[in-house]
Amino acid sequence: MRCPARSASTSFWRLWRSLVILTGEPWLPPSVRPAEMSNAKERKHAKKMRNQPTNVTLSSGFVADRSVKHHNGGGKPFRAQKQESFSGASRQRQTRMTHYSPSEPDVNEQSSSKVVFKKKGGWKAGPEGASQEIPKYITASTFAQARAAEISAMLKAVTQKSSNSLVFQTLPRHMRRRAMSHNVKRLPRRLQEMAQKEAEKAVHQKKEHSKNKCHKARRCHINRVLEFNRRQKKNIWLETHIWHAKRFHMVKKWGYCLGERPTVKSHRACYRAMTNRCLLQDLSYYCCLELKGKEEEILKALSPLCSIDTGLTFAAVHCLSGKRQGSLMLYRANKYPREVLGPVTFIWKSERSPGDPSESRQLWIWLHPTLKQDILEEIKVVCQCTEPTKSTVCIPDPLLTPNQEKSQPKLPDEKIGKKRKWKDDGENAKPIKKFIGDGTRDPRQLYSWSSPTTGILISDLTMEMNRFRLIGPLSHSILTEAVKVAAVHTEEDTEDTPHRWWTEICKNPDSVSLHHRQEAIFALLGGITSPAEIPAGTILGLTVGDPRINLPQKRSKVLPNPEKCQDNEKVRQLLLEGVPVECTHSFIWNQAISKSVSENKISDQDLNRKRSELLVPGSQLVLGPHESKIPLLLIQQPGKVTGDDQRGWGSGWDVLLPKGWGMAFWIPLIYRGARVGGLKEAIMHSQYKRSPYIPGDFPDCPAGILFAEEQAKNLFEKYKRRPPAKRPNYVKLGTLAPFCYPWDQLTRDWESRAQAQEETSVASSPSGEERDWRGDELPCAPTPEKTHQVSDAVGTLLHASSEPTGQMDTEYPAQTGTEWATGQDAARRHLCVLRSRASLKQLSAWCGPSSGNGRAARQVPSRGQQELTREACLSLLGRFPRALVWVSLSLLRKGSPEPHAMICVPAEEDFLQLRQDRLYYGPQEPKHSDPFKSKIRKQKEKKKLEKRQNQGHTVSEGLEAGHPTAEHQAPTLGLWSGPLPDVTSHCSRVLLGFVTQGDFSMAVGCGEALGFVSLTGLLEMLCSQPAGERGLVLLRPPASLQYRFARIAIEV
Repeated sequence: MRCPARSASTSFWRLWRSLVILTGEPWLPPSVRPAEMSNAKERKHAKKMRNQPTNVTLSSGFVADRSVKHHNGGGKPFRAQKQESFSGASRQRQTRMTHYSPSEPDVNEQSSSKVVFKKKGGWKAGPEGASQEIPKYITASTFAQARAAEISAMLKAVTQKSSNSLVFQTLPRHMRRRAMSHNVKRLPRRLQEMAQKEAEKAVHQKKEHSKNKCHKARRCHINRVLEFNRRQKKNIWLETHIWHAKRFHMVKKWGYCLGERPTVKSHRACYRAMTNRCLLQDLSYYCCLELKGKEEEILKALSPLCSIDTGLTFAAVHCLSGKRQGSLMLYRANKYPREVLGPVTFIWKSERSPGDPSESRQLWIWLHPTLKQDILEEIKVVCQCTEPTKSTVCIPDPLLTPNQEKSQPKLPDEKIGKKRKWKDDGENAKPIKKFIGDGTRDPRQLYSWSSPTTGILISDLTMEMNRFRLIGPLSHSILTEAVKVAAVHTEEDTEDTPHRWWTEICKNPDSVSLHHRQEAIFALLGGITSPAEIPAGTILGLTVGDPRINLPQKRSKVLPNPEKCQDNEKVRQLLLEGVPVECTHSFIWNQAISKSVSENKISDQDLNRKRSELLVPGSQLVLGPHESKIPLLLIQQPGKVTGDDQRGWGSGWDVLLPKGWGMAFWIPLIYRGARVGGLKEAIMHSQYKRSPYIPGDFPDCPAGILFAEEQAKNLFEKYKRRPPAKRPNYVKLGTLAPFCYPWDQLTRDWESRAQAQEETSVASSPSGEERDWRGDELPCAPTPEKTHQVSDAVGTLLHASSEPTGQMDTEYPAQTGTEWATGQDAARRHLCVLRSRASLKQLSAWCGPSSGNGRAARQVPSRGQQELTREACLSLLGRFPRALVWVSLSLLRKGSPEPHAMICVPAEEDFLQLRQDRLYYGPQEPKHSDPFKSKIRKQKEKKKLEKRQNQGHTVSEGLEAGHPTAEHQAPTLGLWSGPLPDVTSHCSRVLLGFVTQGDFSMAVGCGEALGFVSLTGLLEMLCSQPAGERGLVLLRPPASLQYRFARIAIEV
């Protein structure tokens, strides 16, 4: 049977058009594939055609040429077909047909017919039109047999997907509908069958959820507390962690998971809260060390760790009685003023019988978690505590390791997601961990040490108490509203309750009388305007009821109530003398009572159930004797205590309460109007108080050094993540250390500068005449052309300070129990921060100008202060060589300082410009050259060349060749490579120090900064500056060339 060629191939081209619509690309059979392709196109084409047959050889039929085998039913040889090329998209769209030879007699017929293909622009023939001869008639069976393999491959490509996309995603975008993803009938009919098969797969089936659980309950773990404890293996959670995690950006620091800053914009709101209202912070991550023993033994052991030169010690009168909280700086034993351990606060338990020194005392030392390890080891050494004792703290079962969890029996599948009946195992039942964080203590770690020699017992009470801090003038008003004093049990309340300790205490008339006195003092706090009016560090003990009972229906703002202060005599006595010693007693010092209070806490579920049983919804819930009684300890925080302006800013109260009661007190405080802050707000609080922040502002402390290294590493990684064109080139800006503070090199360079100047002064004045140290007779700071020169006076000072002195100034007594001269020469080589109060007061008087008006003016030194003379500077540098001084800086004009900004000494021409123009901002640093840029480019080119050469090598050979280059770190474009040069004279202005905290201050309306300067450089600058402009410095950010004038101040 014979049929026309066009009608015989109609079904074939219909299938071909369907494939084009589905795939978006024309499908070509192997016989007409393009021969010339790029490598990428060849791989892509091979991936699409991996299921297509390469050729079809006819087993029977015709043969046009005996010497040449015909493939795919075509009349042309296979080699000739390969040589044909298709170029351009238009040629791929052409329909191309090959001739066929059904039999020998038909060969003449083939030569008599031609087909001319139509292209864009009309009909063309010849090589451009690619005209070929085709037969008029073909055999249908032979043609179908030749095309059978190609048609089956095309049908397979249509029915099977080669990608992971769904069926409705293969449609053109204008044909897609959202309902296609779940409704098969929205698809075209030809694709509905395939879509139905996809929908029946298990991957696309909806998971069956339990009908008796809501969405929130299904996401919860079977035992949430156990799951939370498992997630605290590396970083401990506070009791308020879940509340913070929903509202704060959380960070993992110091072994804890802490809230860094709120998710909402609240920088100004938090400042307003600290200034006018109340800011709440959770400081439960602070560590507490308890010392028990005789008072004499404890004071004797701790005296080598502190010095009276820096302020109060553990033996301060008000602190020793338990009336006030004290703060001091701890050093290694007999190492003052170097090898500092860090700042701590301490509380003595009040004496029950005053005048009995042999009675055992308790001392709590509160410290930052980064300082805990070093201070604890040093205290154990001085107290001679070597024998560990059994901890009195209840330690829960250890958490299971991943291997142990795998070995635990698993629940059958039918029990997962279904309700389980509660079974009472009786005595064999394991206790449930009630508090988040209760299972974080390692049972193999020691928490208590005793000394058989001194009889001192050291206990680690970290995470055994909660500590909340309220900052602001309304902090005590919020406290009095959120907390109500516990009711006293009478003889009628004979019902047995879990709070037996309170029942026993109420039987003692003296205890009841003391409780009423504490209640009266606590009531007076509600009418006081600000906590700053109360003496600094005042302590008040208290026993209160459950604060959840008095929780209001919605949040409110509390204001001071002046009616509570009607008794002016009692208020005046409270403001002048503080809380009496007897009223500082609290039962939180008793570990047994604190443990009982934590364990017998009424759960929120039981409390809500009792509320629901009230006859009148919303009325006051009265629990009577069953109400929990919680011992508290309130500690007044003085706020800003340095300087003359804004005294008392940031004052507030610290609340100590037993563990397990964190959220019970947290929510009521927030409902009374307290705003919550995180670590960022704590930094802002210390910055506005102009006090050092722990641990970043303690460069001579091990924790501060570690913090600086981590900070430099993070800043460096952040710098490298940016492209070179989008980050500043610090080499050209003249910034040697943009991410770290080279304090050691700064003090060494000032020492070397002084020694060089001392040699120069000796050579220039052979007669040995000494110049006067008066500031008005000394030249100004070095000019840009003479950056390597310093004044003669500092050189003389350093030369004199390096010589051993046998006399000690009686104005600066040494620490008790040590000898100053011991190891003095060795100690001079170490860095230290000047913390002597007498020396800081002297420097503070010298930094102010002798005349002037406005904010820049300072008072003339009082009768007890010395003038800026050579003898005074010699005495100061002789005691503290290579020392840093904590300073505060205030910009004269616009500008906002930032950390790592450079504090520099103004030149004489800068003062001339400032005298001529009072609006003069400051000079500009000339742009530096980058000597490392060409070197880095050469290294990059060398790397590229080596990479090209090693492309043919094996992977192992490449690793071996690249190993030596990985040993040293490649230089980074924009940063100084190698050891730093002289940091003091690298720029046009002599470097004096660095800024550690800086920002625009909302308190004074200008930029303020805090930082450290070299003591040697500071004395040189003060002596060289004119009397009316003394204390002026220049500030320059690390990524800027602009210097700005600022005034330096030392606040004590």
